[in-house]
Amino acid sequence: MDRSVTKKAAPGTISEGQGESEETVTAPLRPASGSLSARARALGGRLARAVPLLWRRKDPAELERLRRLDVNKRGRISAGRIVDLVEVEAAASKPSLVVYSYEVAGVTYQAAQDVTALPEIANIVQFLPGRTASVKYDPKRPANSIIACEEWSGLGNREQEAVG
Repeated sequence: MDRSVTKKAAPGTISEGQGESEETVTAPLRPASGSLSARARALGGRLARAVPLLWRRKDPAELERLRRLDVNKRGRISAGRIVDLVEVEAAASKPSLVVYSYEVAGVTYQAAQDVTALPEIANIVQFLPGRTASVKYDPKRPANSIIACEEWSGLGNREQEAVG
């Protein structure tokens, strides 16, 4: 009886009959250049400590500000109507939500925006329910919209009309 024993190749090796010789060849696991230089290791260490500082988590107010500025930058303008003003009683502040509606491609959207971070808008919105306004929306996601931001206001000259 002929008993043949089949050996499995170790991970990272080339088994017999598949390489150029009949022996098992170990594949190189290190880069050809050898170890990293001391300067490269020191630079990598500095980068490893700096990365968490660059990737800090943003607070919700900052995320909302960035969303408003993004919609302002690449948004399209549509006519809308201010539906209501909702003032929510909170522990520390009194947020003002402006509820507005607008239409894009035959679809009517209704949204609300917190304007407490925009004091010049927050002061006049109490006079605006029922009035028309311009709304900026994201053309790829029309439900993502703003009625005002730090650089733009869809209320236009209606501010003077509301006060006067």
